Amino acid sequence: MRNNNEHFFLEQKELIDTLSSKIIDNLEEAILHKGSASLLVSGGSTPKPLFEKLSSFDIPWEKVKIALCDERWIDKNHKDSNEKLVRDSLLVNFAKKAKFISMYQEYINIEDAQDVCSNIYEKELFPFDVLILGMGNDGHTASLFPNNIKLKEALETTKGFCICMKPDTAPYERMSLTKTAILSATNIYLHFEGVEKQDVYKKVLEGASSNDMPVSAILNQDKKKIEVYYK
Repeated sequence: MRNNNEHFFLEQKELIDTLSSKIIDNLEEAILHKGSASLLVSGGSTPKPLFEKLSSFDIPWEKVKIALCDERWIDKNHKDSNEKLVRDSLLVNFAKKAKFISMYQEYINIEDAQDVCSNIYEKELFPFDVLILGMGNDGHTASLFPNNIKLKEALETTKGFCICMKPDTAPYERMSLTKTAILSATNIYLHFEGVEKQDVYKKVLEGASSNDMPVSAILNQDKKKIEVYYK
């Protein structure tokens, strides 16, 4: 049975202020209890204001490791690189002291990099303290795309943390966390904005299949409670 917490906002500023404070509390709690924290984030246009707000908090960022839930297999300086977005928007101000762990591995083809990435995430980041997902208008989350040839494996495998994906409806090969890896995180947030995505969310809650809308596999499960922040 689904048991998620919904937080709906009329204004973006209130959403960002509330969500960023929650995330900072989670990071500080992890640092207090184990001396370090890991923060996994998603790319796209939606999280940029959240990243900028997070960077303004004066916490022990040198004890925080930041990484991505998914990445396009392109140079980290490419304008479409999620790593570039994070470096430009999150690893600034106070948060520039945090350590970034790259998902993209230069000079390695994506199939060979799957195990490399999984090993890096296990060694450097696991257990995941905070994980922030986004959602596309097609119902994808991370780089788990609808009706993809590797989607079933990505949703069912318990081996490793990462899986390479080639979207049929979006550019670039991708590396993505698997469903098992995502649900292993202590605190999981889904953040989306806009009427179109509200419609997708409604369809998911009404029972859309995970093959048609992969975010359904994250929201409609009983293993872990998801905190949903949207406007």
